[in-house]
Amino acid sequence: MPRPPKSEIARNYRTEYGMEMPTLKLARIMYKENNLMFKDVEDCRCSLRSIEGKMGAKRKNLTKNAAPQFIMEEARPKNPYKLPESDEESVPSYFITGHKKGLILNDIHLPYHSVSALNAAIDFGKKYKPDFIFINGDLVDFHSISFFMRDPRKKRFSEELNMAKEFLEKLKSIFKCKIYFKFGNHEFRYESFLFQKAHELKGVEEFELKNLFRSRVPDLEIIGDKNIVMMNGLPFIHGHEFGRGLFSPVNSARGLFLQAKHSCVKGDSHTVSKHVEKDILGKIMITHSVGCLCGLTPLWLPLNKWSHGFATIDLIGDNEYNFRNYEIIDGKVV
Repeated sequence: MPRPPKSEIARNYRTEYGMEMPTLKLARIMYKENNLMFKDVEDCRCSLRSIEGKMGAKRKNLTKNAAPQFIMEEARPKNPYKLPESDEESVPSYFITGHKKGLILNDIHLPYHSVSALNAAIDFGKKYKPDFIFINGDLVDFHSISFFMRDPRKKRFSEELNMAKEFLEKLKSIFKCKIYFKFGNHEFRYESFLFQKAHELKGVEEFELKNLFRSRVPDLEIIGDKNIVMMNGLPFIHGHEFGRGLFSPVNSARGLFLQAKHSCVKGDSHTVSKHVEKDILGKIMITHSVGCLCGLTPLWLPLNKWSHGFATIDLIGDNEYNFRNYEIIDGKVV
């Protein structure tokens, strides 16, 4: 019985281009040269997978076309041209799921926090009753290990860690819910310090910052400073992930939109702002910057545009949300 024409074409192409050619790439070549025989590239790919014995139990009639010489026990190599091995890195998104109501706190900068602003946010949160808290970066300032000029009179690194422990335990006792803590650029100061001053300790588990926090607050969920945090499709970043430059938008939220091109939330800028824009198909995109909960007049930058604030998010089902961005003025939520 003659083999089906598509199967025969697939055999010929696999023989000509060899086993190391990725299936999808070969399917594109097949379709370009045989577009009257195949419906689309996926049709070509199915024919190739058929002769390679990859169609699975549900497609047994096609799998019968498999030929032993085309079946590979191991996956086809992803580096067919034997290029040098890469040190490429990827940063996966972190998904917060299984919750309904979240309280979002940004840029607390212990020990330079604002007691009045934090009290206002906590008072609001007690009425809101969140089932999780998301600290979106810069919980601590880490002044003593910064790149900049350091004041020897300021609190030491160990003191800031102990203050963070005290603060997190206070949040747990008040809200009795899960706390997620995404590192910000000030937490990254510790990584930079290790690279520059104590690189021999980098990679030693006991000295990883996440473990320094977990040893003090065991059930704290730590998220890396470069990870995008997703809540029902809404991305959260701290704000330093895009890097720093001379870029000066009208406000932080508009700057975020120009960088992200997607509805998104950030902190870092210490300002409360919002930007709304439509794409060509009329889809509305909204970006927010959330205010800080630290002092507004630091000695190094007493004149600024900073504002206090926090946010909440209601998670509805798997892909809907209600996000609210609040400003605090003179210790009152407005």
